[in-house]
Amino acid sequence: MKRQIYNELIAWKNRKDRKPLVILGARQVGKTWIMRHFGTQEYENVAYINCDDEPRAKDMFVADYDMDRILLSIQVITGVKVVPGKTLVILDEIQEVERGLHSLKYFYEKLPDCHVMVAGSLLGITLRRGESFPVGKVDILNMYPMNFFEFLDAMGKLELNEIICSSEWKVIDLMKDKLEHLLRQYYYVGGMPNVVLKYVENGDLQEVRREQQAILEAYRRDISKHTTERESIRIGQVLASLPSQLAKENKKFIYGAVRKGARAADFELAIQWLVDAGIVHRVPRISEARMPLKFYASPDAFKMFLLDCGLLGCMVDTSASDMLVDNKVFTEFKGAFSEQFVAQELVSMGATPYYWSNDRTPAEIDFVVQHGGKVVPIEVKASTNVRSKSLAQFVKDNEGLKGLRLSLCQYVDQEWMENVPLYALRGWMVK
Repeated sequence: MKRQIYNELIAWKNRKDRKPLVILGARQVGKTWIMRHFGTQEYENVAYINCDDEPRAKDMFVADYDMDRILLSIQVITGVKVVPGKTLVILDEIQEVERGLHSLKYFYEKLPDCHVMVAGSLLGITLRRGESFPVGKVDILNMYPMNFFEFLDAMGKLELNEIICSSEWKVIDLMKDKLEHLLRQYYYVGGMPNVVLKYVENGDLQEVRREQQAILEAYRRDISKHTTERESIRIGQVLASLPSQLAKENKKFIYGAVRKGARAADFELAIQWLVDAGIVHRVPRISEARMPLKFYASPDAFKMFLLDCGLLGCMVDTSASDMLVDNKVFTEFKGAFSEQFVAQELVSMGATPYYWSNDRTPAEIDFVVQHGGKVVPIEVKASTNVRSKSLAQFVKDNEGLKGLRLSLCQYVDQEWMENVPLYALRGWMVK
């Protein structure tokens, strides 16, 4: 399966100022696969070490940072001689090796021609807890589940991706039924690579759910393994509350929905754990639609989305009928799946989503992003019911803005706002 991060890896390899690369991302988004696949395609050989299940790697950096000794150790373990520029060194699950992350500083300073790539489950958690990290000595890439573009490619629909990215809206409208059906499938299957692979191979919806359940269970085991009992309970409570949080009309995260009488102080560390693990996306509220948006973000008001719409559907046991046949996925659930879809699409394209609301009125703008040097307010409509009173008023109150409405309606430019089909968001972003 093709992953768009591959192009970023090519750019990393070709940079003259290349540093050891750290790939961050949640468990099972495909980090190990992409590193090994990239290595076999772009290098003469690969020296791969899984630091979690290779006993000889445990003490590799403990004694010192003698790079000649370390390279010899890598050769002994992998059977591959490291040749600068021709060998890709992969240290997977690097957080399991004492001083492993810190060693990247010495790869950078003493072996600048050595191509090194690392990743690990819960690596974001490791960094948060104070593991010695070589700031300024590494490159970092974030990896996410497969987005809709990658899903279409995996489904053998490359021509539809080309049509979407052409922004030929009349042609896109001709493909409406096909694209909407594929969007429904993506809502159900999501973008976790193993789940997509199973679906592409046999189309078995029950196997899709089994794979999703296994991933969610792996996350729960991680929570139990890497936190105290008290922390584990609170993290689990936050995660379990997500579907009900997203099913509200106002999707602002409410601590009382996690546990009656709960306060921010009770759960802020639990939320941060999930963010650092890559399991959720936190979308802060902004007070002003001005750049840079981060200056106007509030740490106290936010929405939260799961990393993957398929996993969200699995958590709430949404039926295949509701998702793939009936219209409930678009008309029920307060638009939760469509907002979830838009949130993860924006993140996968490198955008940082925010939202805007006014506590004095029910007005809310689902997402606000910086794109093309401008602030873009985005309203998400799950179906063809597209009244946009909040968006219209927001654009009127903020001179110079042009709104974006995402719905199942065909493309239209109304000067103050463009309506773009949900499945064509990427085409609008890249035009």
